[in-house]
Amino acid sequence: MSMSITFNADEILQMAERIERNGARFYHLAAENASGPARQALLDLAKMEEDHERTFAQMRSELSPAERRATVFDPTGEAGLYLHAMADGYVFDIRKDPAELLRGGEPLEEILATAIELEKDSIVFYVQMRELVPQRLGRERIEAIIKEELGHIAQLNKRLAEARGKGAGE
Repeated sequence: MSMSITFNADEILQMAERIERNGARFYHLAAENASGPARQALLDLAKMEEDHERTFAQMRSELSPAERRATVFDPTGEAGLYLHAMADGYVFDIRKDPAELLRGGEPLEEILATAIELEKDSIVFYVQMRELVPQRLGRERIEAIIKEELGHIAQLNKRLAEARGKGAGE
């Protein structure tokens, strides 16, 4: 007998907001160990995460009652704690020191490449979560999150190409 776990769009968007918040915190902490263009890039990445958090909060405010419908009986609110634990342990793991990924002194290209990998991790997470959201509970909203993250990767790839172009001409 297999147990089926389902989520609704509201729960996934709550996780998305928290992941973005964790990302902004990660980049702010990493910026403390950086200087010059690398520091500015990290602060820009933190702002991108903060903007994304606002985007997901806006998406969440537009959900229908059906997309907010609880998938489990949870009178004690433990499901919310579970969702926070999932979000905190995935992509930007809040239990890890950002210095483990970005020690300070990395070239801009390496910082951007790390950011792209983290965004790819978030897409993998959302693709997996999408499968746990029934259509009636807002699966298409998860598609919108994935599109947002893909757009973020496109922005980062553009910045990486620009950074590599500047480095080649110097």
